[in-house]
Amino acid sequence: MKVAIFGAGAIGGFLGVKLAAAGADVTFIARGPHLAAMQANGVRLVSGGETLTVHPRCVANADQAGVQDYVFITLKAHSLPAAAPQIARLMGPDSALVTGINGVPYWYFYGLDGPFRDRRVASVDPDGTLWDVLPPRQAIGCVVYPAAEVVAPGAIEHSYGDRFTLGEPDGSRSARVEALAKLIVAAGLKAPVRPRIRDEIWVKLWGNLAFNPVSALTAATLDRLTGQDDLRTLCRGMMLEAQATAEALGVRFAIDVDKRIAGAAEVGAHKTSMLQDLERGRPMEIDALLGAVVELGDLVGAPMPLCRAVLALVRERARQAGCYRSA
Repeated sequence: MKVAIFGAGAIGGFLGVKLAAAGADVTFIARGPHLAAMQANGVRLVSGGETLTVHPRCVANADQAGVQDYVFITLKAHSLPAAAPQIARLMGPDSALVTGINGVPYWYFYGLDGPFRDRRVASVDPDGTLWDVLPPRQAIGCVVYPAAEVVAPGAIEHSYGDRFTLGEPDGSRSARVEALAKLIVAAGLKAPVRPRIRDEIWVKLWGNLAFNPVSALTAATLDRLTGQDDLRTLCRGMMLEAQATAEALGVRFAIDVDKRIAGAAEVGAHKTSMLQDLERGRPMEIDALLGAVVELGDLVGAPMPLCRAVLALVRERARQAGCYRSA
């Protein structure tokens, strides 16, 4: 079984190392010093106090990799449109595209019963490139829970989490998603297959849409966002607005908002990914995490005053820092 990791940074690298160590035919597609180090010395993973080094094929572009059975996308959402033509060259008619990307995926409405069936989400796919170049029928949803970091070129440090929740957009337990789950489990990771993958996407997004932008505006870590009364109230209000939008689209939340906030609080004094990107001068995932949520709110007629205000503020903060790049 041939597996490509497109954007083999922290999460992609962690997953790819585990799969390669379990015997999968893995190809990393990366760039820059990270790629050069992996080609020269292999990929080193530090996890749970142990160090593991593997030597998968590491290439700079899709043409060097060829058609794959599964292609994992572990890019930031705003990077996907530009990368789509190259990703498409990894895809044959029976290939599966596993979208391990935060936020609302471009295929969100694919095959979804209701008035918005097959609608494109402009916030993440403004000109329809993704839908056309990466047909959503080939997509498998993936909600990524591990945390990892590239600590040096070719070196990845995994801090917590081992679950990659999978699901077909149509809710079926297809042969391809079952085979993928078995492959990931054989690598020592968790890969539950869920019939309602959009519910799973929203549970993770639920916190990200509030904590990420508010942290970028305030420089507050998760412990303060969840423990400081005024910040917690703001984030909770945003989450409740988003919940109303999601439920109008048929999403079911298995937990309540306070339990979701409590889960974030357990992480402690952690900087969100958006705050880290801002501090490092990198593009921020604003549109996938919050812009798309406001767009969906507009579709269902849900008022979202807090989300809309924070979206405007964090976009301007990112513009001034040179960190805003729409999809």
